[in-house]
Amino acid sequence: MKKQYELVGAISLTLLLTITVACSRSDVQAAMPAMPPPLVTVTKATAQDVPKYLDEIGRNAAFESVTVTPQVSGRIVERRFRDGENLAKGQLLFVIDPRPYQAQVDSAKANLAQAKAALDLAKIQFARDAEIIGTRAISRQDYDTKKNTVDVNQAQVDAAAAALETAKLNLEYCYVHSPINGRAGARLVDVGNVVQPNSTSLLSIQRLDPIYANFTVTERDLPGVQKQMAQGNLKAMVRLPSDLADGARAGKVEFLDNTVQNSTGTVNLRATISNPDRHFWPGQFVDVKLLLTTQKQAVLIPNQATQISQKGPFVYVVKPDGTAELRVVTLGQRQGDDIVVTDGLRADERIVVTGQLTIRPGGKVRVAPAASADGAAAKQGGQS
Repeated sequence: MKKQYELVGAISLTLLLTITVACSRSDVQAAMPAMPPPLVTVTKATAQDVPKYLDEIGRNAAFESVTVTPQVSGRIVERRFRDGENLAKGQLLFVIDPRPYQAQVDSAKANLAQAKAALDLAKIQFARDAEIIGTRAISRQDYDTKKNTVDVNQAQVDAAAAALETAKLNLEYCYVHSPINGRAGARLVDVGNVVQPNSTSLLSIQRLDPIYANFTVTERDLPGVQKQMAQGNLKAMVRLPSDLADGARAGKVEFLDNTVQNSTGTVNLRATISNPDRHFWPGQFVDVKLLLTTQKQAVLIPNQATQISQKGPFVYVVKPDGTAELRVVTLGQRQGDDIVVTDGLRADERIVVTGQLTIRPGGKVRVAPAASADGAAAKQGGQS
């Protein structure tokens, strides 16, 4: 009986301690302050006209490219440029030994002088006979022979004059000039080499300003491209992969190929870009943004405001009562640091830009003041 009383007393004491501890925990929890709503930065969705475009990969090519070859044979005696030099049209590049061609010019001049002398004599004799042909002092046959001699000598003079012009032209060809404004590549021959006409390459020259950007579009996009090109409105923004997004340069698309490539289902296009500072170089890969149409009053938000879930992209919209609503949206094309929202959001709605990870859908949020938001964004940018 005594043991039963002791057991009941122990159970009562345990219950009393349990109740006391529970009450103490309740008091502590009641005394703890409630967690404040998470701090977020927000911005308003904006509406503005934005371009619709195709993103393509292109490659630069020289506006003009010339391989210089000699037009006469001979030994190279001078080189008047440096490898990689910017050349002006008409600038002297090479000199082929001109002495043999100078000798040909001198010989052609002598032949022309001889032919002219023979012509002058024939004309004098013919004029003399023409005065007495009426008196029958000479026969008609002699008269015709003298006249024919004048004609033959005149033809010889013309042939000698043509030979002289050819000799002079060959002498000019000994001095090889740049046919275009452009940049020289590495020379392909040195002084002392003997070159042959129209077969030996001397130098490659490429014009870099303006410059071409060659790229392709799929045949699915071809109708839209053709429509804009027919209106004369087809433009492309071209930049190097290392350039900033706002560092692209505008180029006009004036060439559309006349066939779709069977192997790739694409068609070639070419944009012409001003390149006075030689920013672009032939052979470089470039990012090409082909501008097609303009989307009127598109809704834009910062790209960093978007999040991804199993249902797709979403943003948090801060409602007037200070709660955050999870809103599934449909995204369009990037526009620099912003992105187009084609469905799910209206202009002027407030969306969360930073602090999304601390938000509970439907829960309250605290909106950081504009100055604090700028400071937080700057700090985040410095940390990254």
